Amino acid sequence: MAMITDASLGSATDAEGLAFAREVLRIEGEALELVRERLGETIARAADLILRSSGSVIVTGMGKAGLVGQKLASTLSSTGTQAFPLHPAEAVHGDLGRIRANDVVLALSRSGETEEVLRILPAIRRLGASLVAITERATSSLGQAADLCVALGPIEEACPLGLAPTASTTVLMAVGDALALLVSRRREFTALDFALYHPAGSLGRKLARVEEIMRSGRQIRRASAQESVRAVFVRLAGPRRRSGAILIEDERGRLIGIFTDSDLARLFEKRREDELDRPLGEVMTPDPYSIQVGAMISEAVEMMKTYKISELPVVDRAGGLVGLIDVTDLIGIAPTDLLDD
Repeated sequence: MAMITDASLGSATDAEGLAFAREVLRIEGEALELVRERLGETIARAADLILRSSGSVIVTGMGKAGLVGQKLASTLSSTGTQAFPLHPAEAVHGDLGRIRANDVVLALSRSGETEEVLRILPAIRRLGASLVAITERATSSLGQAADLCVALGPIEEACPLGLAPTASTTVLMAVGDALALLVSRRREFTALDFALYHPAGSLGRKLARVEEIMRSGRQIRRASAQESVRAVFVRLAGPRRRSGAILIEDERGRLIGIFTDSDLARLFEKRREDELDRPLGEVMTPDPYSIQVGAMISEAVEMMKTYKISELPVVDRAGGLVGLIDVTDLIGIAPTDLLDD
């Protein structure tokens, strides 16, 4: 007796399902292309309005548009513009107190006739905030009430019933991204600014600065060029975080050389143990590779990969020694794509 398995279920059903899914993507892709062609200069004026504002951006919308608004507020915040979402139903129960006269309210609504959004417009006017609408029609109630209206034009939903917000929310999200990134670009938002708002995760690790992970103080071995190798190892004996390098500095604290565990091993391999009692200045590697304070960890990783080194001194602008990055410090911190050859 044959058993019913996934394989025995009608392949036509799978093919039809795939065709339907692709059709949804086609409709949403075409909607994006249509809106791209329709988009007018109002979006640039909206970006300028946000940029000139000394307040926050308050993003509001109801239902799926409200969820898109939450994402837009988050994107604005992470790219240099202070922004907060505001639920219109909660707004009329006290949350309107979040809005100030110098704020810009971004209102999202496909139809421009969303009751909950329209209800808060008079209060927004009384509070003195500017209003930017993102909606299908500039002639809608929301579009006419706004200082600026980013009109999208008619959008065909991917839902077979024409009811569930699908293509319209895709378009709202994409236009919101375009607006947020335009503001960020005009604000001259940099990768280092981005790192400030993203200290966690792979983004934060990739953009963090070297001083956040470098060893300093008692955690690094530093010596003068006149000290012998043996004397330095004896002097720096005792409990401390292991470091594979001695950093040699001049009388002004500037880095002039490095002596690593590999250098020590080579002395033994070549039977030059007598040089353990010679000054470090004679056996060190002079003018070693180094990186300045303020550089990103990704730069340090790239240098260590390029020059195949395990220790990278950190210096200030004058060449003064301030710390050391050991390759072991990067394990679990630097993204794996940076560590891989």
